[in-house]
Amino acid sequence: MAIKKKFLKSKPVCKCTFTLPKDAAPDAEKVTLVGDFNDWAPEKHVLKKLKSGEFKIDLDLETGKSYQYRFLIDDETWENDWQADDYIPVPEFSTDNSVVCC
Repeated sequence: MAIKKKFLKSKPVCKCTFTLPKDAAPDAEKVTLVGDFNDWAPEKHVLKKLKSGEFKIDLDLETGKSYQYRFLIDDETWENDWQADDYIPVPEFSTDNSVVCC
């Protein structure tokens, strides 16, 4: 499932729904969304665990920007968004960050 986006006509805001599928973290108790939009602070955006086993969160992001982000599973495992708009290499950590374009 791709990131759901809804652009508001009344103000420069994109309502984004981020989803981590159950397959990505089948035994997870807690998933947080960290990225440019919250200064990479894991305590700011905790996803809600659904009965289906998916984790989900809705965020309002400013339009006209791209944001790097990742999921943090149980405060120890990093996971990219399998349906991100793009990916940016992070050589110092030998990984990529997910990107959402608003």
